[in-house]
Amino acid sequence: MAVPNKRRALRASARAKMVGALLIAGGGVFFAAEFISASAWTDPPYSYTYHYVSNLGVRGPVETLHQVMNSPLSWVMNTGFFLFGILLALGVIALRGLRGWRRGASVILGLLMAIGGVLLALNPGDGQEAANQIDYHSIGALASIVSGNMLVVLMGRQHKAIGVSRSVGKSMVALGVIGLLGLPLYLSVAGSEFGLIGLFERVAIYPLFIGQILAGVSIWKSRAAAQARHATLPRSPEMPAGT
Repeated sequence: MAVPNKRRALRASARAKMVGALLIAGGGVFFAAEFISASAWTDPPYSYTYHYVSNLGVRGPVETLHQVMNSPLSWVMNTGFFLFGILLALGVIALRGLRGWRRGASVILGLLMAIGGVLLALNPGDGQEAANQIDYHSIGALASIVSGNMLVVLMGRQHKAIGVSRSVGKSMVALGVIGLLGLPLYLSVAGSEFGLIGLFERVAIYPLFIGQILAGVSIWKSRAAAQARHATLPRSPEMPAGT
């Protein structure tokens, strides 16, 4: 039975590494898209503390919400919006360890996050929506932020079940709470001329991506270590060949 057990362990390790890679990629693609598109916005320079994240997805030029939106690489940011939720949702769906309502809740939250990202990508936040239309961009932003931070808290509290270290689990819970508390703080100044509005927005957004990247790294490392330990275990005594 040693060989089948080893094969199952290898499959479980490969699946865990895939989950880890998806979670890392989901958060990483957002930060990469943000950095690349912000770097291309040079006249005037894009400000992480003042400008909205959504500005990076608006080709412009257009002036709304007291800000000028004119992103040369808007397609890069919108690609990041489109991909981050899908990658994270796939990672959560493939995750093993959660049972019962926690499993169902994690899948629902992951799907809401993916839907939110797609809405962000397909509906750039230029603030030009007619009064009688639905603001899909804002709906997508709220769906991503709320569901993403709730998911980080849920996964952090179930750290042992999903293969995340205790310290990372605690960090995830703290990050998710910061993100959820940061959302009403950001909404209280959204649409104003407040000079740090971009920073306040990122307090609500960044925790969910950092939390998922931490989870991905921890899952990858723990499974890789488990595989290495399994590979170095002494083989159980077997009957000599030919007997």
